[in-house]
Amino acid sequence: MQTAGAAAAASGAINTGDNAWMLVSAALVLMMTAPGLVLFYGGLVRNRSVLSTMMHSFILMSVVSILWMIFGYSMAFGEGNAFVGNPLQHFLLHGVGAAPQPDYAPTVPQETFMLFQMMFAIITPALISGAIAERMKFSAYLVFVILWVTIVYFPLAHMVWGRGGFFNWALGGRIPVLDFAGGTVVHISSGISALVCAVLVGKRLGFPHEPMLPHNVVLSLTGTGLLWVGWFGFNAGSAVSAGALATSAFAATHFSAAAGALSWTVLEWYLKGKPSVLGTASGMVAGLATITPASGFVTIPAAVLIGLAGGGGCYLAVTKLKAKFRYDDSLDVFGVHGVGSTVGMVLVGVLASAEVNPAIAATFKVQGTLVSLAGGLEQLRNQIIAIVFTAVFSGVVTIAILKLVDAAIGLRVEPEDEATGLDVSQHGEAAYNE
Repeated sequence: MQTAGAAAAASGAINTGDNAWMLVSAALVLMMTAPGLVLFYGGLVRNRSVLSTMMHSFILMSVVSILWMIFGYSMAFGEGNAFVGNPLQHFLLHGVGAAPQPDYAPTVPQETFMLFQMMFAIITPALISGAIAERMKFSAYLVFVILWVTIVYFPLAHMVWGRGGFFNWALGGRIPVLDFAGGTVVHISSGISALVCAVLVGKRLGFPHEPMLPHNVVLSLTGTGLLWVGWFGFNAGSAVSAGALATSAFAATHFSAAAGALSWTVLEWYLKGKPSVLGTASGMVAGLATITPASGFVTIPAAVLIGLAGGGGCYLAVTKLKAKFRYDDSLDVFGVHGVGSTVGMVLVGVLASAEVNPAIAATFKVQGTLVSLAGGLEQLRNQIIAIVFTAVFSGVVTIAILKLVDAAIGLRVEPEDEATGLDVSQHGEAAYNE
């Protein structure tokens, strides 16, 4: 029997403009991983471990894609309970083809939606790699990532975005949480997990007494620019159409990034006497991470406010919090992504506007009565519950996975291998040859 989605597709319900935008957005989000994150992270480490750091992101484009194809998409977006989808429903992408999935993307093929969401699954664990750069075994990293995306990412994606997910505000969730493009699913989960990894794997040899300066800031700046451009696909693509909501999310993304860069730069200039180029770039990323959960729900002035708060908050987390507790989050994943999106999740609970996204005032029901999810104390409470749950869930599971991997194969390279550099000790090659 022909399904409703197939009938809609057959009758021409697929919008070619929406489909084109979603495919471009999927490509933009993949570009955020490579070359965006590859260059951003690669330039920030020392030259003896640049290839190993880049490899962390590159390999996930392969590993996570295969996991997503086998069971990941089904766990995230298949029918299931409030916490996870059935991994067998779309096993090997069974039933994922040209027909739209009306709950998630009614105007594009479900295959397009699947590809778009796969790119999120790829970049999220890649973010974590910045916390353990220059000291974790490549084999341990691979096992860790396979377990982490399966136990943490896929279920979280279902809880927030999947039909019937515990935090889904639009499709039958129990606690309505506004997270447009991944504040909880992507940034808080990876930021908290990165902090746990940094603590359990341990500090780099010589940290914090020896200087560990970036070997090539130019690479990192190039990566920053690619991340900014790719983020338009990340956030505006999450509108799942080429309509007005995509435009609004696009604008919010841009202005928050600009505000984040300005906030970080001014604060660093005031406190340290000179504005660093890398600081401005970090502020840009902070503004992008902060607006991610709010991008489809807030006005441009609100996005600027969110970016300003994100840039300043992340700067203090990276410079003050990290120094106080002396953890070695090598590339400041927690300070930028974890703290940034926590700020964004809180502020969207206050600043979400039904004028920007009318659906938040006309979708969620309590005992048959519509409840507006626009900014207020009740929605702020919902946001905080999601933040705490995500932090505890991802943190506890990450601890368990690391303990398991350490017992099985060990987490860290030998001291002499770390001193030599992971490029040679883990991959048998060097980035720069005379």
